[in-house]
Amino acid sequence: MWLCRPVIVFIPLLMCIGCQKTQQNTHFQSAVSAHYVGRETCKPCHENIYAQYIGSDHDLAMDYATDATVLGDFNNTSFNHHDVTSRFYERDGKFFVFTEGFRGKFQEFAIKYTFGVRPLQQYLIEFSDGRVQTLPLCWDTRPKEQGGQRWFHIYGNERIPPDDILYWTRISQNWNYMCAECHSTNLKKNYDAAKDRYNTTWSEIDVSCEVCHGPGSLHVEWAEAEARGEDTQGYTDMGLSIRLKDDEDEEVTWLFDKSLATYKPSTSRRRQKEVEMCARCHSRRAIINENYVHGKPLLDTHYPQALEDNLYYPDGQIRDEVYEYGSFLQSRMYQAGIVCTDCHDPHSTRRRKEGNELCYSCHQSEKYGSREHHFHKMGLSGSQCVECHMPARTYMVVDIRRDHSFRVPRPDLSKKLGVPNTCNGCHSDRSTEWASEHFGKWYGTPKPEKHYGDIFWAASRCIPGTDVDLIRLAEGNQQSPIVRATAVFLLRNYPTELSLETLRKMLRDANPLIRSEAVTSLDILPPEGRVQYLLPMLQDPVRLVRTFVARSLAPVPINLLSESALKQRETVVREYEETQMLNADYPVAHINLGNLYLDRGEYDRAVASYKKAIEIEPAFIPGYINLADVYRAQNQDEKGRNVLEQALYLAPKSAPIHHAMGLLMIRTGEHKKALHHLHKAAILAPENTRYSYVYGIALDSQKMPEQAISVLKRTLSHNPYDPDLLVSLTMIYRDRGEFGQALKYAARLARNYPENQNYQQLEKHLIILADRQGEKPDRRD
Repeated sequence: MWLCRPVIVFIPLLMCIGCQKTQQNTHFQSAVSAHYVGRETCKPCHENIYAQYIGSDHDLAMDYATDATVLGDFNNTSFNHHDVTSRFYERDGKFFVFTEGFRGKFQEFAIKYTFGVRPLQQYLIEFSDGRVQTLPLCWDTRPKEQGGQRWFHIYGNERIPPDDILYWTRISQNWNYMCAECHSTNLKKNYDAAKDRYNTTWSEIDVSCEVCHGPGSLHVEWAEAEARGEDTQGYTDMGLSIRLKDDEDEEVTWLFDKSLATYKPSTSRRRQKEVEMCARCHSRRAIINENYVHGKPLLDTHYPQALEDNLYYPDGQIRDEVYEYGSFLQSRMYQAGIVCTDCHDPHSTRRRKEGNELCYSCHQSEKYGSREHHFHKMGLSGSQCVECHMPARTYMVVDIRRDHSFRVPRPDLSKKLGVPNTCNGCHSDRSTEWASEHFGKWYGTPKPEKHYGDIFWAASRCIPGTDVDLIRLAEGNQQSPIVRATAVFLLRNYPTELSLETLRKMLRDANPLIRSEAVTSLDILPPEGRVQYLLPMLQDPVRLVRTFVARSLAPVPINLLSESALKQRETVVREYEETQMLNADYPVAHINLGNLYLDRGEYDRAVASYKKAIEIEPAFIPGYINLADVYRAQNQDEKGRNVLEQALYLAPKSAPIHHAMGLLMIRTGEHKKALHHLHKAAILAPENTRYSYVYGIALDSQKMPEQAISVLKRTLSHNPYDPDLLVSLTMIYRDRGEFGQALKYAARLARNYPENQNYQQLEKHLIILADRQGEKPDRRD
């Protein structure tokens, strides 16, 4: 039974004394109109901080291209990459590049902005429609002895042709959408979808004071009032938009834990707003609302990704370019209350100390700096804390970034999970067994309980029984919110009653990321089954959660909703549409809208959305596939065929397109051609179980069971718990009268999924048939 959350209305307290009441009301009005004032306004009172900031990575995050800011060699220099020769030069005080542009045509481009400074500098080119594109040719700013002071291509030795979605003039390299928010202050993208133009604005071109502290006009008012000796009680937190210090009513002391020989703060809930504020840019996330308010929940405006396997390794180590937030949330340091500025000076952006000295600020050097702890020669890299606890990966060719999960090395996980480990990162000539053996000798055997990496690895492969481990992770408080959210995300692979009960509980969790993942995982239910779980969530206080609920409930028939529920749903559906239109310059937004309209049966709007996605980026394949699917829903497969043929012309090696074309041809009775395309999809994407499964079923339907069995068995060898593959092999062998063979696969189904009564009955039935046939049942794998 659902208990509705009360709607809490915050009413400002009004003081009895008239003058104070007036002053508070005045302050409230000012708060509504707080505005950005710029760093120069901050300087007179904060000269030391200002001096630290100048020249920092934040200060140099972006700038106009001038002699003072451009670090690259523009002295009529040439750079060749895959037979594309680009030339860099100056003219009349401006910087230019002559290189491959639209459709591969060579032309001259003016450099408008510099982008970043260490260890590389990128260059931005502005076009007449307001879009700013990132040139793929970068300057390595490292010293020459470190391999720097050279031009290089951002994709290394890979050739990115003009028709590739990653080509520099296309949307994937668009600064306005991809980069802008995190490199300038008070940035507004201002994309006009009707005119397909940008009017992107900022208060300051780089990352300045008010990116972190919020609009400063009220703080200036407070400071001026203080200087005049006026009463400033009406100002909260000195007029700051967000207070980035420990709360006065929760004064933090640092406690020494003798057993760990480590200092830690007295409260683990310290300065959460600071961590979320940093995460706005230092995370892999999407923007869902442009109106960021300092101090408000991050998920009101941003969607940070959980530990998804295309971004992180199964054990949570960084894989793709995910920045620091997702890693840091996994760490024991975060759970203990450590925050970003404990290690990093927020104004200079430098570390507060260098090398092991930074770690020794909290971790006693006598214990953690000794050879008895790290077992490496003193002074060499193996004695450095970060080499073991913050493994590094290189992005953008030269940009080395360290994992901020501060994890204990686990070479024992490498062989099973295929994850890297810091031991073999240095000792690459040794085996993981060697590393595990030494680790065991030095530190003992790791604790017997499963690492969450084991659980996530198993869950991504749908290994039976893993739902119990996922439920334990999700419902427990031992792990960080991002680990719990990932467990909730993976529960979608296990549509059992136990999983549904856990997802229901997670809808009431205090952490909005966990609630949002619970909402999306409940898509395992048919639309009408989601109502009882999600209807109350339309009033969730966090925007991300609400919009996910709206998307999930969008297909629910109106006859299942009361009038008030219907109004609530439509209000939040509009909020979801606004969220997508914020990113109307990117094709994914229109795909999301098209999917929404398709689920609601609004075919014309769905078609228009998918066509818009294709118009924005012709190389974006999902637009074609989804458009063809709308035509399928309308029994207009010939239109769908035209769309898919166009897509195949653009991307002849796209497995999803071949798969979609194969399915279409099955519907139209062109079975031989269908097999060609389904086979092509299975070959091009062997890791996609669905493609091989469908190809195997199609072979069997065309009276080619031997070939079907071969395909399905080969796929099953890589996906041994997939129920669709097991059912298919069971049925094919049963229909061939080979009941003993059928029983082998039915037994695996019954053993893997004991709660499924259909599988249990199938096994019993095949035992009888095999016995009648005189076959001795063999249910071994």
